[in-house]
Amino acid sequence: MSGLRRWFRCLGPWRLLACLAAMAVVIAIELTIGNDKSPEADEAVLLWLGDAIPAPLGRFLVVVYQVSGTRVTALLVMASLLFLSLKRAWNDLTWLAIGTAGILLIVDQWLKPLFDRARPLGRLVEVSGRSFPSGHAAGAVVFYFLMCAILSKRYPHLRQPLYLGSTLWVALIWISTLYCRVHWFTDIVAGAAVGFIWLTICLTGWKVSLASQSERNRGIPLLD
Repeated sequence: MSGLRRWFRCLGPWRLLACLAAMAVVIAIELTIGNDKSPEADEAVLLWLGDAIPAPLGRFLVVVYQVSGTRVTALLVMASLLFLSLKRAWNDLTWLAIGTAGILLIVDQWLKPLFDRARPLGRLVEVSGRSFPSGHAAGAVVFYFLMCAILSKRYPHLRQPLYLGSTLWVALIWISTLYCRVHWFTDIVAGAAVGFIWLTICLTGWKVSLASQSERNRGIPLLD
């Protein structure tokens, strides 16, 4: 129980409230949209985006979606895990593995089968599976921002460019997903919310583990 208390103390009331708010967003979207195969508001967003984005930029967004897909992201995750293992950063490696594997299981094995929402028609790329919530959106939030936290601890001078670059890249992934008509807008919102919740859980566990490791190294008894 002492470990759980430490975890909640590290989480804090504001992060807990933010996670509850994100959970409420996911539930509200599902209750509002349900199994509507072509929700009007979502369809309007996709049509507007398709009309607003010029063809050359659209072709670039298709490439962005393909580059940010499961296979390439899996290679990035494996490269990150290899880098952390070479650095003997076992705590960082453990939480990156938990974060990336966990969000995959949560979205693809639990939430998507639970909600069973169909993808938009007229997709620009070949993709299968259910739509809600977006694994692309959730996975990007967890992987890139978890790596930002890990790398910022090791290289503090890179903190600002890391977070800025990741924010822009994740936003580009979301836009490319919508442009390719792979997900509805509400799928992206829900995926981002789920990713935020899981990222917060993993970052809290990571910070608690770091603190415990530091206390053990200094010979300080762990506080309840």
